[in-house]
Amino acid sequence: MRAEELLVPIMEKNNFELVDVEYVKEGGNYYLRAYIDKEGGITLDDCELVNRALSELMDKHDFIDESYILEVSSPGLGRKLKKDKDFIRSLGKDIEIKLYKDITLTENGREIKAKEFVGRLDGYDKENIEVFLGEETLSIALKDTAMVRLAIDF
Repeated sequence: MRAEELLVPIMEKNNFELVDVEYVKEGGNYYLRAYIDKEGGITLDDCELVNRALSELMDKHDFIDESYILEVSSPGLGRKLKKDKDFIRSLGKDIEIKLYKDITLTENGREIKAKEFVGRLDGYDKENIEVFLGEETLSIALKDTAMVRLAIDF
């Protein structure tokens, strides 16, 4: 994505991490969203700095035909895990998983079918995750996951 290419120098200059970039249509409006992070967390000033710098570059390069709303923010508490570093950083933490189709799990000695569940991320390679569910550890192919994100514990 060209917007991501424009963001890389801004991220490097400010020691920020680019978590994700998305271009979506919601309720009749297009949104270009950049999710950024840094050690210790992102501030509103950090988001404003990146927003201004990216806005100038987007105006200069002008490669998106539709009008859009530019948003720069932190990835939030329930951040999606997409990149290698996201999974590696999250080892040992609870994650929420949504699969494309049901699998059979053991819960309280009973077998149940589920395609959404929470477990501890115990392993990762580029193709699979190992998830501990309290009674068993599952190996799940990443291609079978619709979404993996950090679980929010209230």
